Amino acid sequence: MTVEERPDPTVGEMHPQRWGDPAAAAPLSEAARGLVELAFGLEQRPPVAAPELPPPALGADLLDGLRALVGADHVHTDDATRRLRTRGKSTPDLLRARSGDLADAPDAVVRPDGPAQVAAVLAYAVERHFAVVPFGGGTSVTGGLAARREGYAGLVSLDLVRMKRLLALDETSMTATLEPGLRGPEAEQLLARHGLTLGHYPQSFEHATIGGFAATRSSGQASAGYGRFDAMVVGLTVATPRGPLVLGSAPAGAAGPDLRQLLLGSEGTLGVITSVTVRVRRAPTASAYEGWRWRSFADGVAAMRTLAQAGLLPTVLRLGDETETAINLAEPGAIGAAAGGAGGCLMVTGYEGEPATVRARRVAVTAVLEGLGGTPLGEEPGRSWRAGRFAAPYLRDAMLDVGVLVETLETATFWSRAPAVYDAVRSALTASLGEPTMVLCHVSHVYETGCSLYFTVATRQGERPVERWLAAKAAASDALLAAGATITHHHAVGTDHVPWLARELGPVGVGILRAVKAELDPTGILNPGVLVP
Repeated sequence: MTVEERPDPTVGEMHPQRWGDPAAAAPLSEAARGLVELAFGLEQRPPVAAPELPPPALGADLLDGLRALVGADHVHTDDATRRLRTRGKSTPDLLRARSGDLADAPDAVVRPDGPAQVAAVLAYAVERHFAVVPFGGGTSVTGGLAARREGYAGLVSLDLVRMKRLLALDETSMTATLEPGLRGPEAEQLLARHGLTLGHYPQSFEHATIGGFAATRSSGQASAGYGRFDAMVVGLTVATPRGPLVLGSAPAGAAGPDLRQLLLGSEGTLGVITSVTVRVRRAPTASAYEGWRWRSFADGVAAMRTLAQAGLLPTVLRLGDETETAINLAEPGAIGAAAGGAGGCLMVTGYEGEPATVRARRVAVTAVLEGLGGTPLGEEPGRSWRAGRFAAPYLRDAMLDVGVLVETLETATFWSRAPAVYDAVRSALTASLGEPTMVLCHVSHVYETGCSLYFTVATRQGERPVERWLAAKAAASDALLAAGATITHHHAVGTDHVPWLARELGPVGVGILRAVKAELDPTGILNPGVLVP
């Protein structure tokens, strides 16, 4: 059924030098400030106000050509708009922007409305040889929006903000077709009108987009119940420099390799996703969240593995290690306060669905966890985590303000390798950064065969914080590959991970990726320098 619905406006622009909604920014609480001062000291590091941008490099005739394609009102070269489309939101991105460095600003921000206009812009980019960076929510944390511009007539941010429709709904098959510019809350708003949900809630949910979820193989905090985003995708339409791709005529098939998998995770380097057809669910009518304590991280991980291999997963399953639990990172508003127990590790379990289903699943999971030695903590830890689950990036901004570098990295590995990967990454980070450094870890995505490990690092910024972090990230990335883990589970490759992706894929794999790029984007105008070694 074609529906052509748009959301009510709910999501504003993110600050160019900070995460998220500027109105939601807040200083450290007194408890958190005391913890930071004790661990690292305090040093005020305010960002440079309104940093200057390099002038646009595109000629007047080229800009006129773009205006003819999408309308004069939808081609922007002003500094304010260009600032908002410069880089993503990794800590190096923010540190550069806070220091006044916006050298990667696009020359123009172009906002097409629909696949025909996207295709027209790509054809014009091939003709005039300018680089095109597809832009969704701007939440990239691996340099995915910092394309190479050398050798091009200029660089255009292809901003998909006008493409925000629910295009079709099939309530028999339980699928919905969404445009790529819809932010997470906007997509959920449209689906809620029909009693449906996607159930995809990454930490970037409030600002990331449907197209970005697909292009980066996003994984949400409720992945145990709803699955990764790429597992939800049943169809895609894509504009490429060689022409349109329409993929996904059935839920599964054997008509050769699944070409949808070429575009999922392609990060805007092979084409521009113009619609995504996804599996949807009935909106839950009941939910319950609760906490569990484990004597050690190893015990909690073993419990997660038992649930995953028994096919008995709750909707949300999350475990912090001893350090993350002690600092109380599961509740960002209470950093520095007591974590509510004597040591150990906090697990959060969450259940969503029909009341009877929630009750039955909760009873079954509880029996397993109690049998393995877990201590139930009641619903308060789960409710607190749920209330603050999108707040951590705002805490990072407050830490940067007082001279503390905070950044994350993540991976996935098989259960048998998880302890060695955990130890190797922690050792690499602390050896590179020196003291004082805190390395925290949690598991929030599990599979029958393995799990993700998500690390948060805090250390003093020092004199050259970007260089210090990049050296530490390189050491951790080396350690990941040496231990047999992947370079990324859901943060994608961007520019930051390209050298390690080449090692992970090997020469034959790199050759395949380059061949696909050459076929779909023969002049290399799409997001140059990103993903493809």
